[in-house]
Amino acid sequence: MSVLLDIRLKKPSKIYREGESVSGIVVISCSTETRHEGVNLTIDGIVNLELSSKCIGQYESFYNSVKPIQLVLNTFAICKGSGKFPHGTTEIPFMFTLQGSQTKVLYETYHGVFINIQYFIKVDMKRGLLAKDLEKSCEFIVESSAKMAEKATAKPIDFVIVPESVHKLKSKYNVPNFKITGKIDSLVCSISNPFTGEITIESCDEKIKSLEVQLVRIETCGCADGYSKDATEIQNIQIGDGDVVRKIPIPIYMVFPRLFTCPTLSTANFKLGITTCFHIVPNLESVFSRIRSQHLGCV
Repeated sequence: MSVLLDIRLKKPSKIYREGESVSGIVVISCSTETRHEGVNLTIDGIVNLELSSKCIGQYESFYNSVKPIQLVLNTFAICKGSGKFPHGTTEIPFMFTLQGSQTKVLYETYHGVFINIQYFIKVDMKRGLLAKDLEKSCEFIVESSAKMAEKATAKPIDFVIVPESVHKLKSKYNVPNFKITGKIDSLVCSISNPFTGEITIESCDEKIKSLEVQLVRIETCGCADGYSKDATEIQNIQIGDGDVVRKIPIPIYMVFPRLFTCPTLSTANFKLGITTCFHIVPNLESVFSRIRSQHLGCV
């Protein structure tokens, strides 16, 4: 006897905002007539925190601050009481309003290394004592209201990079003389819009092998007694190949990967931020990459 559960949401994108109605069907496929003791549906939103290995043993208080944070947990019956499902396929519709509790807001879905914000719809089918209960889960994506993105006010910035502006790097490596200028269209970015700007190699004594833009996430976990802060790469995009022509602006265009970035977030137990870095890789071994980083605010 075989029984299969499946969850199908009405929206193919599975993207919802707080206050919206989430609807779909639970599909139960039975090879023979199957008895059940009820079918329940659970909406589960949780923040999972994890400390990096470098912090293990440093702060005992960390372990109390990295417990999972429950954002939403609601359970209701979509098929009450005991009964039987006939041979074949049975579809049970469901609908609920996506809403956080009075004390918890719904953060945007985020898949990180040390911080994960996820939302699930879970279905469990209760069966008799001699049969194993069945479970099925489906992740859906939560985004902030579109009105939040409209509040993003453009904050352009111009920058100039010379060896003297990266003195720590110059003292460590044999950095050649160079001058780089550029601009970022805005330091406050809407997560749904691309990160744009331009960069110009005014001069450089060495031949350049590659020009890249790196997107880095900064994840902070902990409490007032101490924080674990880690930076990990999200993506790296090449915007110049080979010894790029001098004094010609090179456009910057980077789309934020949806699940691996989210609006800037700061809470009592964790923080999320985004940084961009420019990498210039020369042909010789006097590497002077990652010569410029810039923190971004995302909404």
